[in-house]
Amino acid sequence: MSGIPSDSFHSRVVLVQVVVEAKVPMQDIVSIRATQLPAPPAWALLQRKLIRTMSEAAELKVRKYSERGGVTYYADDVDDIYEMIYNWGDFYAIGGDEKVLDLALGHWNAATRFGDDSIVSRVHPRFTAQVHKEYYGLVHPGDAEWHHKGEGNMAFYGFGLADPTISENVRRAKRFASFYNGEDPEAPNYDAEYKVLRSPFQTGQGPWLKANAQQAHQYLYGPPVLGGQTRYYGVRASLYPIVKDLEVDWWKDDERRDEIIDQFEKVVLNSDSPNSLGATALMTNAYLYTGDEKYKRWVLEYTDAWLDRMRANGGIIPDNVGPTGIIGENRDGQWWGGIYGWNSYCGFNIMFHSLTIAAECALLLTGDFGYLELLRSQIKLLIEHGKTREDGQLLMAVRHGPDGWGHLMWHPDTGLEQPVRMNELAHLYHASMSEEDRTLIKKVRDLDPERDWNIVDNEGSDFYSGKLEYSRFQYYDGQKPTKWAEETLSAELEGVLKTYNEMLHDDRNVATIIEENRVAPNPIRTKALTHVALGAPQSVYHGGLSRATVRYFDDDLARPGLPKDVAAFVDMLAPDAAGIQLVNLSTTETRNLIVQAGAFGEHQFSELRYDEKVLPISSKYFRVSLPPSASIRVEAGMSRFVNDPKYAFPWHGGKIPVPFQ
Repeated sequence: MSGIPSDSFHSRVVLVQVVVEAKVPMQDIVSIRATQLPAPPAWALLQRKLIRTMSEAAELKVRKYSERGGVTYYADDVDDIYEMIYNWGDFYAIGGDEKVLDLALGHWNAATRFGDDSIVSRVHPRFTAQVHKEYYGLVHPGDAEWHHKGEGNMAFYGFGLADPTISENVRRAKRFASFYNGEDPEAPNYDAEYKVLRSPFQTGQGPWLKANAQQAHQYLYGPPVLGGQTRYYGVRASLYPIVKDLEVDWWKDDERRDEIIDQFEKVVLNSDSPNSLGATALMTNAYLYTGDEKYKRWVLEYTDAWLDRMRANGGIIPDNVGPTGIIGENRDGQWWGGIYGWNSYCGFNIMFHSLTIAAECALLLTGDFGYLELLRSQIKLLIEHGKTREDGQLLMAVRHGPDGWGHLMWHPDTGLEQPVRMNELAHLYHASMSEEDRTLIKKVRDLDPERDWNIVDNEGSDFYSGKLEYSRFQYYDGQKPTKWAEETLSAELEGVLKTYNEMLHDDRNVATIIEENRVAPNPIRTKALTHVALGAPQSVYHGGLSRATVRYFDDDLARPGLPKDVAAFVDMLAPDAAGIQLVNLSTTETRNLIVQAGAFGEHQFSELRYDEKVLPISSKYFRVSLPPSASIRVEAGMSRFVNDPKYAFPWHGGKIPVPFQ
């Protein structure tokens, strides 16, 4: 990628000088000082207002929709409760107020306590005992596949980025990983011989292998109640070809009910799915805390196993393997039909989340860009089996069923055709920064006449499609007008203000809030901040780890995130460099910060360019001192994915100081 200046601020001369004193003792760190005093750019003012507004809104949300102890008035499955703060740790790590992290920790811990299977009471129809050993249990196994579990885990991953020294979270990270690597005998989820997870649903009590009629019907016909109508393209999993035409009322006849439940347990539950590649983030999370090679080995072993299956299946990743890792082992050799697989109601949508997560984690841990083929090959596959309308619009294939490749999402009678989705492409390109992937995106752009890629589209939620990624790509590709950062932050701020206003004028009392049981809005939006300040796409919504070209630490307060009054903009991206603008909006105070290469120090700075000078550097960090009203732009040379990734902060010396191991 290459960038273009965002406003006249870029054309000003930037003066820096090397200084020797440091706020946080660290050896061999290069420090630079800004002396340029331009008028602050609009994007910087918007960014700081966005951070300030969200910090205030987080406090309002918790005060209005939760008990003082942290339990939310909203009752639902535990993954949905965790999901309510899925990005709060990330927001704090970008620069959100200190209280945001404390509120998020209070929420997560309260949800975990309240849902524990040893103490929970039936206080609300939506509450069930869902938590075992502080993780998902078998009482409510529907939350224990990686579409939902990944959503719930994101908040927990964010705590490692925000503060990796919290003892209980380190212990949890290791305990959760033990459910997958065989260390916990009470949770035999993984078969190391065949490199399979024994069920697509894994818990702290082991795999889900036994079902009742309602549970089987929920996945074979969609709704959680018996009855109704559906077709193959309306299910989460099918029994095809073992059962080709499943009648709607299969559960009414005792003999047929027992037969179908038995087949559901054998064909669907007693199998593995590539959706379970989401577990690579859980194991990588433990590695980022500990550096223990056993977690890295598991990630690579499991990812390699699925890559081998993909190659053995003609380049198509199968959506089911049996107990011994054989493709279609319980389906007469058929590679499609598994839970949330190629034939499910949302086709590729859910499966691609885990493919992206695994590719990113394996690359992070090894520096081997070959792992991105796990994702790249499947994107190309859907394009290859897509179609082009008469107006020139490229539509991707989204599912595979009895009639081959299909192009309609959700349901064949009411479904929507799907242009090539940008979310996965954005993650692929940010990871590779290769001309191959840039060319692929440009091809998709040229065959997408119905969308204006320059428009900053931030209407509503944007978990899956990556709507904001179109304009982001255009900016870095030199196509988007220079106000991209300003427009993106402005759109995000507008959404936050609407949510803030909604909460502010919600005059319901607690009893009504509990009775109506509507999920409280989340006023924390981190996508625009991640795009602009970190130079990266936001993490994959269903359980991805944080992404960042660079991240920041407050050198004065020794905490992660941008210091007070400081705004940041990664205005240029290249395979071996990044352009970084830093602005101090305070007119009275000097702000000092540390810039880190990568979210976890996985990259390495090679040089700093400024004022037509080049300063050699060989470090994952450099310091910046910003006097009052000062700004600086640095073009940092960078080698990518060359360092061992860690949650450790710059002043930890590579080893996280956990008080109670």
